[in-house]
Amino acid sequence: MSGDPVVDLPLVARGKVREVYDAGDGRLLLVASDRISAYDAVLPTPIPDKGRVLTALSVWWFDQLTPVLSAFGATHHLVSATDVPAEVAGRAMLVRRLEMLPVECVARGYLSGSGTKEYERTGSIRDVPLPPGLVEGSRLPSPVFTPSTKAEVGEHDEAIDFARVVDLVGAARAEELRELTLALYRRGAEVAAGAGILLADTKFEFGVSSDGGLVLGDEVLTPDSSRFWPASSWAPGAPQPSFDKQYVRDWLTSSGWDRVSPPPELPADVVAATRERYVAAYEQLTGTPFR
Repeated sequence: MSGDPVVDLPLVARGKVREVYDAGDGRLLLVASDRISAYDAVLPTPIPDKGRVLTALSVWWFDQLTPVLSAFGATHHLVSATDVPAEVAGRAMLVRRLEMLPVECVARGYLSGSGTKEYERTGSIRDVPLPPGLVEGSRLPSPVFTPSTKAEVGEHDEAIDFARVVDLVGAARAEELRELTLALYRRGAEVAAGAGILLADTKFEFGVSSDGGLVLGDEVLTPDSSRFWPASSWAPGAPQPSFDKQYVRDWLTSSGWDRVSPPPELPADVVAATRERYVAAYEQLTGTPFR
């Protein structure tokens, strides 16, 4: 990752795929790059237009989720996606500065990925028991809340149980996070289903405003934070085709990369196919062409 600032503002943080700048007046500028990460590593090959897709899709979803947030007395952090420096226009959001909570709020409506592996071992995901007979890709009887810690760059997120969330944020706030996460997931799944897409799982991040209210932050319901599957090809029992970066993960697995040494460059066809998936997710969800 380059250490050079993208805009002429004080750099607050540099994550795997974005930079965060102090925009003054209690606001931050979130700039999404074209970097892509997998298995907790930033890959050396960018995906063209990825930052623009993530930003545009997040902005669209904040609008879709506002009624659910309002019902819980919560808000989102977006101030503007247009009042940003020209050099990052299209891939930056001006947002409220928050005290972020130390929990990644994961909701699952289908069994997939690490959830499948844990279910096969224990019959549950953390402290959430699941019925017998499920397979990779199965729809769960109802969405479940399976939180994790928020890892630093280069470290791994750690799945945690609800009791640990209570330890981190208190009982009342933990219950609020669980209920709001599941409500947002249901709304996201409903919208996605209308576009012929299954929302297998997703993660949300929340902060606290100066008055103590919950605020939805970071990116929301993007291919980087969610598993999106084409509804028309859903067939439980095997990994599903997806609109997200699972395509890159699968290529990395087949490449023989040991996940310890520096990750390899992505071939041009993998880059093109990954970009196509990101753009397709945006266009199918929003019903508008990506420009």
